[in-house]
Amino acid sequence: MCSDLLKIPSENPLGDTTAISEFIENYLSKNGIESVKYEPDAKRYDLVAKIGSEHGKKLVYCGHSDTVPVGDQSQWTFDPFSGAVREGLLLGRGASDMKGGLAGIIFTLAILKRYEIQLDGELTLAVVPDEESGGEFGVPWLLNEGLIKGDGCLIAEPSSPLNPTIGQKGACWFRLTVFGVPGHGSLAPFVGENAIVDTIAAIERIRTVTSLKIETPEDVKELLSVSNQYLLEKEPRETKGVFEKITCNIGTIHGGTSSNVVADKCVVEIDCRLPFGITNAETMDYITAELDKLHIQYSIESFGFKSSANFTAAEDPICQAIVENIKYVAQEEAYGVLQWACSDARHFREHQIPVLQYGPAELATIHGFDEKVKVADLVQCAKVYLLAAVDFLNEA
Repeated sequence: MCSDLLKIPSENPLGDTTAISEFIENYLSKNGIESVKYEPDAKRYDLVAKIGSEHGKKLVYCGHSDTVPVGDQSQWTFDPFSGAVREGLLLGRGASDMKGGLAGIIFTLAILKRYEIQLDGELTLAVVPDEESGGEFGVPWLLNEGLIKGDGCLIAEPSSPLNPTIGQKGACWFRLTVFGVPGHGSLAPFVGENAIVDTIAAIERIRTVTSLKIETPEDVKELLSVSNQYLLEKEPRETKGVFEKITCNIGTIHGGTSSNVVADKCVVEIDCRLPFGITNAETMDYITAELDKLHIQYSIESFGFKSSANFTAAEDPICQAIVENIKYVAQEEAYGVLQWACSDARHFREHQIPVLQYGPAELATIHGFDEKVKVADLVQCAKVYLLAAVDFLNEA
């Protein structure tokens, strides 16, 4: 089924999930599961399906059907929409982020329904269309409309095989527009005010945000310690300190009209990720104060992801159900850690729904060329999803 999902393009942008939504809807129907399709935005479909008893506990399994664009297809060594299996790997755009995990949670509902497994509570599947572009029409829309509710939630986002992510950094995406005064290029810098030159200075000021020393709140210090140990043992050394620092990526830059014209405008899109101990508003206050020192003409507007760091306690029943079943299936020690990115998890926590993320992934290939996922990891995660749903919903 994952292979079939990979064969269906669902790049975002453009944000058209019609084909993949219809495939999932038909798959569920063939397995005796009714689903409801919502269209909060043109050609972006949310799918919601429920099995079990509505009188017990409620568990949500969530995943997004969209992927980032393929990019330069000539840089791929295989067809990004082949869904091929080679040497124990599933190949294609979205294999790790996150059609592998999505296949696992869909398959979980199908197996539970097919074998009429007793569930004392209700398992809801929520498939959303636009996580990669900020998620406005996905999880927050479903939650705000009251269409999904839960005592716990699992998002099948990519993680390491033994370490689900139980907390995420915050996000601060913004667009900086710097204004200049046009003039003849042959007279620069004697005439005009070059917006591109001023933007270069502005970027240097903005990037100083990564040097801020931020005090970690007491209630997250234990999780931070565990997560730093995880980094030390399992991740590249260059990521050391990422949980305590603001990161800053200069994502896009567009400016000027011609090489012989002094640029009158330059626009930059920037992605900052925020640790515990600083808010989105505090981050923007620091950045605007630094820009004001330059005495340039500029404006700033937020877009995309916007949140503060957030987490779910490791002791919460949904975290325990997933972690204990990872241990059972893998026969290895497992524990929850922080994630240096952010996700739809923040929306569930805003609605007081405990949530964590666990999904199959070749982490180095996410959002890059030649994205892939190990078949063995896909199967392990599906087993964990199945067993955790039964444990969580059948415990008083």
